[in-house]
Amino acid sequence: MSTAEETAGDVPWGEVTPEAARRLLVAAVDAFAERGYHATTTRDIAGRAGMSPAALYIHYKTKEELLHRISRIGHDKALEILQGAADGPGSAADRLAEAVRSFVRWHAERHTTARVVQYELDALGAEHRTEIVALRRRSDAAVRRIINDGVAAGEFDVPDVPGTTLAVLSLCIDVARWFDSAGRRTPAEVGALYADLVLRMVGARPAG
Repeated sequence: MSTAEETAGDVPWGEVTPEAARRLLVAAVDAFAERGYHATTTRDIAGRAGMSPAALYIHYKTKEELLHRISRIGHDKALEILQGAADGPGSAADRLAEAVRSFVRWHAERHTTARVVQYELDALGAEHRTEIVALRRRSDAAVRRIINDGVAAGEFDVPDVPGTTLAVLSLCIDVARWFDSAGRRTPAEVGALYADLVLRMVGARPAG
C-alpha cells in the first residue's frame, strides 16, 4: 500500500474520481513527499501509478494542478476539523482540546499527505496559492475564536491571542514532519498529549 493511502479506515482520496485520477493523485502525494514538488517529474508520478506519462494529462493539465487538488482537499479537511470543534459543545477548553486532538491526529495518521499539504504551499501558482491562503486564514479564525471565547469567559489567560493561535497551529502542523508510524506513540496518543500541552499553554483553569 502506498504511504499516501494509509488511513484510519476510510477510503483514501475517495472524493477523487475516476479511479485513474485517484491513483495518479496518490502517486503524486508519495512523490512530492519523498522528493519535493520541484524535483518530481510527471514521468515520476505516472510511473508510480503504473501509467504512461501521456495518461496523466488526460486527468490533470499540469503537475501544479495535481498539487492544487491535493492541497485543496487537505485544507478543506483541516477547516472541517477546526470549525467542527469551534462550533461544537462544551466549554472553550473542551473545544480547544477537541480541535487540537483531532487536528494532530489527522496530521499523524496522514503524515505523508499532510507534509505535502502544509509544506508545498509556495509551489502553487499565484491564483491557487491565494485560494489556499484564504482557507488557512479561515482555519486560523476558527482556533482564534475558541481562544477568544476562553479569554472572555475567564477560562484562559492569553495576552496575545493572534500569536498564541499561530503557535497552536504551528505545533499541530509540525507533527506531519516528524511523526513515524513505527514510533512508540499512536496518532491518538500524540493528539491527547498535544491537547494537554495546548491547554497548559493558554493557562486553562480547571473546571469548577
